[in-house]
Amino acid sequence: MTFSNDKPIYIQMADRLCDEILSGKYQDDDRIPSVREYAVLLEVNTNTAVKAYEQLAREEIIYNKRGLGYFVTKGAKKQILKTRRKEFLKERLPELFRQMRLLDITFEDVAEAYKGLQDVK
Repeated sequence: MTFSNDKPIYIQMADRLCDEILSGKYQDDDRIPSVREYAVLLEVNTNTAVKAYEQLAREEIIYNKRGLGYFVTKGAKKQILKTRRKEFLKERLPELFRQMRLLDITFEDVAEAYKGLQDVK
């Protein structure tokens, strides 16, 4: 995984696990890789992975079964979607609209570009 400089690595790791939950790779009550396994997979320090898992546990996205590892909390996907949609509407959409105005991009332009992306799939 290539990490960006715009936010801490542990947050990017937590985001990646959330993406994997959203994509269906992990379902409710599925076991996720151990902290050590995930650290090795992403080539990061184990302490960084611990911070990512602790963050997700605080957010109740994952939970720990002592001696068995970490698992996806029931309803985690729904919770992630709710949080991300709220963030998108509050933080990213206003900037997108600002850029659209500056660049004179219409909703029709966006719809056409979106359609083109759908045709590629």
